[in-house]
Amino acid sequence: MVRANGAVSLRELARVVQTSEVTVRRDVRALEAEGLLDRRHGGAVLPGGFTRESGFPQKSHLATAEKTAIADLAANLVEEGEAIVVGAGTTTQELARRLARVPGLTVVTNSLLVAQALAHANRVEVVMTGGTLRGSNYALVGSGAEQSLQGLRVSRAFLSGSGLTAERGLSTSNMLSASVDRALVQAAAEVVVLADHTKLGQDTMFQTVPTDVITRLVTDEPPAHDDRAATELQALADQGVQIAVAGASGNAGGGDPVPARQQRRDVPLPGPRRGVPGGGQALRTATVLGEAGAEQRARVADMRRR
Repeated sequence: MVRANGAVSLRELARVVQTSEVTVRRDVRALEAEGLLDRRHGGAVLPGGFTRESGFPQKSHLATAEKTAIADLAANLVEEGEAIVVGAGTTTQELARRLARVPGLTVVTNSLLVAQALAHANRVEVVMTGGTLRGSNYALVGSGAEQSLQGLRVSRAFLSGSGLTAERGLSTSNMLSASVDRALVQAAAEVVVLADHTKLGQDTMFQTVPTDVITRLVTDEPPAHDDRAATELQALADQGVQIAVAGASGNAGGGDPVPARQQRRDVPLPGPRRGVPGGGQALRTATVLGEAGAEQRARVADMRRR
């Protein structure tokens, strides 16, 4: 299955072979020892280390339920009449499908998949960058894409990537994609990262968004056994990133997001950096982690124990 798709989730493996994820995880560990694949949180990929990047067909089959939940939650951040940028990726493509219902929205993107998802949305204006088409992820990259973003200013950037750590922030395996993502970040007052739990703790070759530039992370709840992902979430929260967890029980049904830490390092963005707005639609089915005191830290500690 990994050879056919490039990547596969433990959940899908367990379903296909009709056994438990615990059994699948043990077998995947044995296959990794033979050099046949590389383990990733929640799944496995073909060997290749930092430089390998799966194409769109492979990525589209990994953590699909999680990406859907993340897109549902992230769409609540976008308000009528807003101007945003949306980067390339399978998770941002899911987000774009939900943005088609937001009236008066302007979306700037370098992704053909994002543009396609919004092509028939009558009340959404889509602005595409120039650039050279990168077929593996249907994205426009290169100097043409970067130059078309110069002088642009929008309220938020929604980005995905190959890995996310508290130490380096968001990263990707391709240099051209990383360069365009950095240009998208420069155009936005706030940066929202969409990353499922399989990317937490993963570090790939090219840094795109340093941790101190990330305003918010929208992710899914890590499995009970995934201590590394829970630890990474807490480390990101400690650095001031607001974390919304799709499908978690805490703060379900709304409520204002927990404010980010007041003390932050200088952010290399043009113009003033705005905090997360207190108004707007409340995040549904989400847990927000930050400087929320003992209650929020207790939730993370409980996540680690489970």
